[in-house]
Amino acid sequence: MPIPFDYETLRLIWWLLLGVLLIGFALTDGFDLGVATVLPFIARTDEERRLVINSIGPTWEGNQVWFILGGGAIFAAWPHVYAISFSGFYLAMFLVLSALILRPVGFKYRSKRPDPAWRSAWDWALFTGGFVPALVFGVAVGNVLAGVPFRLDSDLRAFWEGGLLDLFTPFTIIAGLLSVSMIVLHGAGWLSLKIEHGPVLDRAKRYGLAAGVASILLFALGWAFMAFGDYGFRLAGPADPGGPSNPLLTGAVMAPGAWLNNYAAHPWMLIAPVLGFVGPALALMGIARRSDIGVFLGSSLGVIGIISTAGLSMFPFILPSTLDPASSLTVWNASSSHLTLWIMLLATLVLLPLVLLYTAWVFRVLFGRVTTEDVRRSADYY
Repeated sequence: MPIPFDYETLRLIWWLLLGVLLIGFALTDGFDLGVATVLPFIARTDEERRLVINSIGPTWEGNQVWFILGGGAIFAAWPHVYAISFSGFYLAMFLVLSALILRPVGFKYRSKRPDPAWRSAWDWALFTGGFVPALVFGVAVGNVLAGVPFRLDSDLRAFWEGGLLDLFTPFTIIAGLLSVSMIVLHGAGWLSLKIEHGPVLDRAKRYGLAAGVASILLFALGWAFMAFGDYGFRLAGPADPGGPSNPLLTGAVMAPGAWLNNYAAHPWMLIAPVLGFVGPALALMGIARRSDIGVFLGSSLGVIGIISTAGLSMFPFILPSTLDPASSLTVWNASSSHLTLWIMLLATLVLLPLVLLYTAWVFRVLFGRVTTEDVRRSADYY
């Protein structure tokens, strides 16, 4: 059967799908991470902490599906990107996974004993499981924007020359802090919809207020770094979007400020950074006006805008190299074969709508606020 889409179109479709999956992860599991990050600070008694925990208790596990789908999409659509990034960021990924492992243990074991010290320890484990992944994911995106130290030899074998501490620079730390502030604001937006009005929600909104201001300032600072810092890459010559997947066939060079070129060439892309600023501002307005839906919608728009800005700024690059810019991986030169992308798309067209429908059904069934009375009387609550 002939493939109805050419190679270039399939590559572009999968680049868009990867963005959708990453945004889906940030929108769903992002508020889980944000709630866990503020848990020890907004809830002061055991009952208050149970109230916060049970706002995400029924959905956090399912929300991680988006993280798995994103990793699977990179593995299948851009195997070179998967191999190099997951190997180079190995220690960082190990740190993230270690922190994420604390989440299910924290949820399941926290209420096994009534001892306050026991429960407090697991509350801080949940905090770690929220804060560390948010920070490391942001630092990782900052490193991708700055470029990472790898090279390819003539046989396409990858060599990485960098350590864990090399991942932390002023720019990548800004990206990490932006990620944390973004998910804390999103967590506050979720709590605005999911827990009863009272002192816990008031504290959550105060943290959301600080996180919203920080998001705007850090996003602006990151934008300034991209505009005036030594960050950016461009192709050395014309690309062949339908050509063979061989990174060494497409040259690239470092070009400070080049990450802003796409916005000049395609002004519609400015929608993304505009949302990155407007979304948190709307969330702040929602907090000021006591609009619970406004807080969540604003934080969601901010997540979409900030993540989209990173992807649109870099296009067509996915993983640029500072060690050998000619080894940089792009949407066009590092993908799987034409047939592989087509088969994967067929599977996605069947399975992704099912995931979306099931997710929508779950949230519809679980719609409503968690109250202190619910926590007191229900034996099924954490």
